[in-house]
Amino acid sequence: MQIFVRNNEQQPQRRGGCLRGCLIALAIYFVCSFILGLMMGDMLSPQKVKLEDYSVYKLELNGSLVEQAQEANPFADLMKEVPMYGDQTVSTGLDQILDNIRLAEQDDKIKGIYLYDGSMAMSPASAKAIRDRLLLFKQRSGKWIIAYSDSYNATNYYVASVADKIYLNFTGHIGWHGLAAQKMYFTRLMEKVGVEMQILKVGTFKSAVEPYFRTSMSEADRLQTQRYLQGIWDEYRQAVSASRGISEADLDKYAEQYIDLNNANAFVTSHLADTIVYREDMDEILRIMSGSKDYKLMSTAKLAQVERPKAKTKDRIAVLYAEGTIVGDEGDGITAKNILKQIKEIKKDDQVKAVVFRVNSPGGSADASEEIWHGVKDMQAKGLPVVVSMSDLAASGGYYISCAADYIYAEPTTLTGSIGIFGTIPNVKKLREKIGLDMDEVGTHRHSAMESSMIMNGMNSEEQAMMQAMIERGYDLFTSRCADGRKMTQDDIKKIAEGRVWLGKDALEIGLVDSLGNIDDAIAKAAQLAGIESYDINYYPEKQDPLEQMLKMLTGEDTEEERIIARLKTMAKEPRILMLMEPVVIK
Repeated sequence: MQIFVRNNEQQPQRRGGCLRGCLIALAIYFVCSFILGLMMGDMLSPQKVKLEDYSVYKLELNGSLVEQAQEANPFADLMKEVPMYGDQTVSTGLDQILDNIRLAEQDDKIKGIYLYDGSMAMSPASAKAIRDRLLLFKQRSGKWIIAYSDSYNATNYYVASVADKIYLNFTGHIGWHGLAAQKMYFTRLMEKVGVEMQILKVGTFKSAVEPYFRTSMSEADRLQTQRYLQGIWDEYRQAVSASRGISEADLDKYAEQYIDLNNANAFVTSHLADTIVYREDMDEILRIMSGSKDYKLMSTAKLAQVERPKAKTKDRIAVLYAEGTIVGDEGDGITAKNILKQIKEIKKDDQVKAVVFRVNSPGGSADASEEIWHGVKDMQAKGLPVVVSMSDLAASGGYYISCAADYIYAEPTTLTGSIGIFGTIPNVKKLREKIGLDMDEVGTHRHSAMESSMIMNGMNSEEQAMMQAMIERGYDLFTSRCADGRKMTQDDIKKIAEGRVWLGKDALEIGLVDSLGNIDDAIAKAAQLAGIESYDINYYPEKQDPLEQMLKMLTGEDTEEERIIARLKTMAKEPRILMLMEPVVIK
């Protein structure tokens, strides 16, 4: 017995010593990394790039697209060679791409744009923003655009179709087979496990909870999904038809035939592509197009470092980005805490005369949405016009935080509306019984243990009624906020609410948005409402500097696993009332 006790005492000492050693080694590692960062100060401060003659903007359509780019990270290429970091998905900022295309239009040293690759993960509204800017580039500058890829998906081909010439690899293909939305349903799986999801919702079209009590789409969800898919496809087909000179009927025929599986020559015959070439052939083509054998390819990150002229004025327009799922004080996405902090900074700056609120969100926490809505009202109370620019999504809570704006822009293919509310509470009683876990309780009042009992034993009819009443109060508040913001009656809002998702062009017809347009249109409108003609733009939040990026890469703080864990922790703390549009995979 004494030996057992001594071993018990010694074991923690060995573990403790090992833990201390690991902590010391980790501390030394971080200190060395920090010192290295300070020694490389010049590298950590992005250097301005000077454009050379015969430059070509190489716009790589790969990786993933985000709303706001971060500062160029000088360690990014180095970290790609490290196995544990090298497979991270490259993110490109939509703001950076649009600004670079504008620079390419205005600077004579840039001879044209080379669209390279066709696998970028981007949504239809962002794709349209890029395509529209490329069209303006051609119309205003008269310069050329060419495109090359081994393969394209439909969205990337929609962007690339604006090019004067589309080059395709000898074994390449173009994904042109229409669009589909795939949704996964968990009802039968949960039945087998012994978990029942207790659903509370308002809105016939509020389909985010359907995967937990149905095995297929409801008629309402099928109707709205078919409508927005067809609307997106109509935009793709019409734009490609105009640029490529292919009839819309033929484009539908190619999609019906699943032309993707044909050989590369079939895409030339159908006029979807112009020429079949190998990748290395593009060098000679670019020499000819640029007019010089010494042409310079400028990447998105490189071109972003070219200095832009600033307006000689003290007036500012603030562009406030809100991207992701809406959460409370912690987590990945749009946190009320962070947005309100940015709003506070905007209000403190007397040079800011108007605000463009750039929203890309499927919604999220009801409480956090209300807080952000109130922050928008605070900016207006200070005399700042607020113009919303909707990106890919401004649905459910994303619409809630937008509806108070003085003016709202959406892209034609933006998904918005989804004015509804729901709550989900799992009932694990059958699972608990299956694994032999018993529960008992005492309390001072009848509903003292209600919060945990709803999960462990399920809701009774009284509890169900109490929770449903809370959900309906939330819906009433949501629709009243929308009615106030849109200058409509609450009854009129409820007629177009019910959780239904609308395309931007349909939202315009029913009064949920004011105009169709992009972020440039929103900025111009903000300036008009503020009564200013000359202004600079301040972006919020400020971009992360390279040292912060490097430390995140070294510590793994910004890995996908960490983001998922942070989101799960946040969800555990949040109320169960959500204003959220369910994720949909569009292929």
